[in-house]
Order: sequence, then C-alpha cells, then structure tokens
Amino acid sequence: MTKFRPCIDLHSGQVKQIVGGSLSTIASELQTNHISNLPAKYFAGLYRKHALSGAHVIMLGPGNEVAAQEALAAWPDELQVGGGMTADNAKLWIEKGAEKVIITSYLFPDARFSLDRLEAVIKALDNDVQKLVIDLSCRKTGATWTVAMNKWQTLTDMKVNHETIQKLEPYCSEFLIHATDNEGLQRGIDEELVTKLGQWCTKPVTYAGGGRHLEDLTLVEKLSQGKVDLTIGSALDIFGGSGVKFDDCVDWNGQRASR
Repeated sequence: MTKFRPCIDLHSGQVKQIVGGSLSTIASELQTNHISNLPAKYFAGLYRKHALSGAHVIMLGPGNEVAAQEALAAWPDELQVGGGMTADNAKLWIEKGAEKVIITSYLFPDARFSLDRLEAVIKALDNDVQKLVIDLSCRKTGATWTVAMNKWQTLTDMKVNHETIQKLEPYCSEFLIHATDNEGLQRGIDEELVTKLGQWCTKPVTYAGGGRHLEDLTLVEKLSQGKVDLTIGSALDIFGGSGVKFDDCVDWNGQRASR
C-alpha cells in the first residue's frame, strides 16, 4: 500500500523547499518556495512523534552537515540521509545515526555509471545492502527518463527503465526517485513514471515531484498498485504550502497501517 514519506531538504543549513530544476552553483538562479524558521531537528522530532518512518534528509550542497546530524540525533536509526555520499563517508553517516544512506552522484564519475563505485559503497557498508538507497532522480528526455546528478543539473548515461531497475535492485534496499522536472512546481505528478515504477520495481520505491493534493496519494496508489510511496514537499502546510495538510497525510498512513 502506498504511504506518505516525509522529507527534510537542507540548503545552506536551512530547511527549504526548492524548485528542483533551479539548483545550480549560481545563487541567483535558485528558486525557493519556502524557507523554514524551524531547524531540521524539529521536523525529525515531528516525524518521530507520528511514526513516519522512511523519511529522507537531503543535503543540497555544502553547509548542511550540522543540521543533518542534529536531525539524525532527534530520531536515531530511523532517517535516511543523502547528499554528497561516497564510499569514504557512507559508513560514517550510519554511525552518526542514519538508518540508510542515499547515493547518486558518486556512482557517476564523468556522468557515466560505475559498478565499481557502487560495489565500493556496499563494501564500505560491510556488505549490508539494507543500508543503501539508490537515488535515480531523473529528467524526462524524449520518451524516457535519464538519471540526473550534481544537483540534478547533469544528465548521465543511465536511463530509468526496467533494465536499469533489475540491474540495481540486488545492490540496494530501495529506490528514491525525484522527477526533477516536476520537483517544487506543484503541477502534478509524473503519472507515466509512477505507473512504470510500479511495474518495474520489486523493492520499495519512493517518488517525489509535483505532489499538490492529498488525492495524489490515492492516485499514486492506483497507478502503481500500491507499490510506490509518495513524498509531498512544497504543497504541505508545514512547509508553507496550502494544498495538503500534514495531519491528513499522517491520517492516511494510519488508515493504511490499520488495514
């Protein structure tokens, strides 16, 4: 059954909701929907209070390590953390309290997928694939989707398709996929991608990008046959949005858990 999966997106040490496609090294290009006055640890505590497991903490660029560590300390061994993960620091973040680490860019030196790097990460995690989430955040390219790295600005040589999912599933416990063309825009989810993910994936997968109504949880559940979870960000009232009430998402998960 589809669940609501919350997030904590960090940029320059603050919890923000950002238009995904605007992330770059040029500060003036950044489009921000919301900057919270509350720290990351507040949201971690909120998710803990409501038992919203599987939340992801994403460090978008430098200057976010302290905020991420504070979030992990607020709910040890229950949050996933991503952003700048490598074979050298993955285990360190597990030791800091992350349940799992999320990895993308490190797997694509020069924008080309490296199985050697993926295997190095697994080795660093003591060969425990349950501690790894592979992030296949992507952009629509023609009739398909292409994995994007470096704050979603650089397209890689990897397509998001059935073959890719089958290839990577043995190396991770789940997938996280932002539809970066939809991220932060509140214009609706990529229904075709959600449908395909439900068909392709046999391991848990969380989709993010474009969620704007509580009914999107119902839509994702229908399209994916309950195999894909949904993250809603900018539309949530706790992030300054008006489309979705956080308490309603909590109730949705509670209803699904009682079935």
